[in-house]
Amino acid sequence: MQRDQKKRILIFVPAYNAERTVQQVVARIPAPLAEHETHILIVDDSSQDGTFERAHDISTKHSSAFPITVLRNSINQGYGGNQKIGFHFAIQNHFDIVALLHGDGQYAPECLPELLDPLLRNEADAVLGSRMMARFAALRGGMPLYKYVGNKILTRFQNRLLKASLSEFHCGYRLYSVEALRRIPFDRNTSDFHFDTEIIIQLMRAGLRIKELPIPTYYGDEICHVNGIWYAFHVVKATLLSRAQDYGIRYERKFDMALPTANDPFRRAEADER
Repeated sequence: MQRDQKKRILIFVPAYNAERTVQQVVARIPAPLAEHETHILIVDDSSQDGTFERAHDISTKHSSAFPITVLRNSINQGYGGNQKIGFHFAIQNHFDIVALLHGDGQYAPECLPELLDPLLRNEADAVLGSRMMARFAALRGGMPLYKYVGNKILTRFQNRLLKASLSEFHCGYRLYSVEALRRIPFDRNTSDFHFDTEIIIQLMRAGLRIKELPIPTYYGDEICHVNGIWYAFHVVKATLLSRAQDYGIRYERKFDMALPTANDPFRRAEADER
């Protein structure tokens, strides 16, 4: 299938306390992406350092191959809440693809052209970067052993319950078709870190095409804001709720991707409320 050279691409950089890294992250975005209609959106989630000032400097004092918009949340929205803002920006401004690139430098901007390719070729609705596709590559890249083991255990559990075969559910390097985002109620998801799990579940339940591609792992001196045990608890809970819905045990509107049917009292009741 031929690539469409005229896609509108939003590179969305959520940033929190990233004053040391945000400028380098943006500077490393490959210039050839300017062949598309590529725009950068940086959203500072009410950082307690100079993240907003550093980001604003990029748009005013530094030359860039891309137009840049810098926003700041007056109140911290959380990891998932900040993503909702960026995704709604992409929808409202009629972009075709949104690429999520963290402002802390943990994910390589140089991978963007390869990750974009399946979306440009209309071969996927979402592309997930994976640190686990190459055996032990994540450990060689500095991922702590406890995170590596926890990632493997959670992913295996989720694959089993969701009847999936992903190598990893927990990498934040993601690209979405904006049309796919329009089809799922991502705004009903948590504003916490397990937003990433909930949106994968939504994509799967909507029958959308997900493709994984390997990315390098890098762990530097960035500060981790995730409570691992609390995160794992909510990942397991979200996965179980999704499956419980299939058996009519519990209804969650955010996991309802199908039209109401006469045999489903949960969905019929929800349809009556709409």
